[in-house]
Amino acid sequence: MQTQVLGLSVDSVPCLKAWADSLGGITYPLLSDFYPHGKVAEMYGVLRPEGYTERAIFVMDKQGIIRYVDVHDIDKQPDNDELIRVLTEVDPAAAVFARTFLPPAEQAPTEPDADVILYCTPWCPDCPEARRYFKQHDIPYVEIDISRDRAAAARVRGWGDGNETTPTINIRGQIMVTFDQAKVEKALGKR
Repeated sequence: MQTQVLGLSVDSVPCLKAWADSLGGITYPLLSDFYPHGKVAEMYGVLRPEGYTERAIFVMDKQGIIRYVDVHDIDKQPDNDELIRVLTEVDPAAAVFARTFLPPAEQAPTEPDADVILYCTPWCPDCPEARRYFKQHDIPYVEIDISRDRAAAARVRGWGDGNETTPTINIRGQIMVTFDQAKVEKALGKR
């Protein structure tokens, strides 16, 4: 698949570096649209008058023609399945990628048999807190990376009103969207 992901932000380069480092690094280039502030975002119609941008995804073909635009609320996660569908239309090789790396819905793995299941992403800022809590209290848990397990991501979207919010925690069938120690302890019977 001949695809390049780029991140663009109106933040400065040092701010972007600190953000990427806080996530443990990222695998795509981050571009700073800091000076002149938001010029590129303005050209694409996503710069707000307050000086910050909408969260947006643009898919361009090899000729530079924009083939897809998704502008959504900053708190909403983009639908990766929809994005893969669009990429497949733009670049048929994406279909090979999707078949190779993403499990078909009918073969989607089921939830593991565990009392505590922690749904995370590598960039989740609150997942380390949940992990620490479970480890400090000797609570066994199974962790699932929803950026790699699209069936798990679909479950998280179902529990999170369409958002891929992490951490999402399943404790014996009780779903918690985000880590809340008091709720976790209640679900574990520790309160």
